[in-house]
Amino acid sequence: MTIIDKLATSLNRKDEGPNQELAKFIADREDREAVKELLDNLYNRDKNIQSDCIKVLYEIGELKPSLVAAYSKEFIALLDHGNNRLVWGAMTALDAITLENPETIYLSLDKIVGIANKGSVITKDHGINILIKLCSLKQYTDHAFNLLIEQLQRCPTNQLPMYAENAISIVNDNNKDLFIKTLCSRLDDIEKDTKRKRVEKVIKKLAKTRK
Repeated sequence: MTIIDKLATSLNRKDEGPNQELAKFIADREDREAVKELLDNLYNRDKNIQSDCIKVLYEIGELKPSLVAAYSKEFIALLDHGNNRLVWGAMTALDAITLENPETIYLSLDKIVGIANKGSVITKDHGINILIKLCSLKQYTDHAFNLLIEQLQRCPTNQLPMYAENAISIVNDNNKDLFIKTLCSRLDDIEKDTKRKRVEKVIKKLAKTRK
């Protein structure tokens, strides 16, 4: 059996079980030939195979990012694809490998943010995660943090609490005031009490650590 024969679509399965099992199988064996076969079939004529291939690839990225990190440019190219499943799947893969290949991803950051801005919720979520990860690297902190602030200023209020919580790890004495100020400016926009309380909790936690 080829790798493609083991995809959910090829097995006439509607669930993601086979794809997740295949990702683990490939990651455990560090099978680079299998990864290449999956990459080649992202442009298969069958959209179901395309979807399964990107699923397996980003699952591999979660398990063993070094196996797919060399294909950053290929994932970035997929952000322009007409199949939305490939777009958010590629963004998910890029999120998984950001810390493995930050330079390539940083060089395409404007494109990544642009796609995230007009993409699905999943696309946007992973775009934010990419920014947060780049903020953790000194050479990219300033630019990535400014882009992150822009996202926090205009993102949907439903997503704001999660973004704020995820970003706590990269907030420091140099950027804390701006981060808190940005979150405070959004509080009146949040209609759901539970969502607002989550943001307020982040603000209070950071305010306590002020010098």
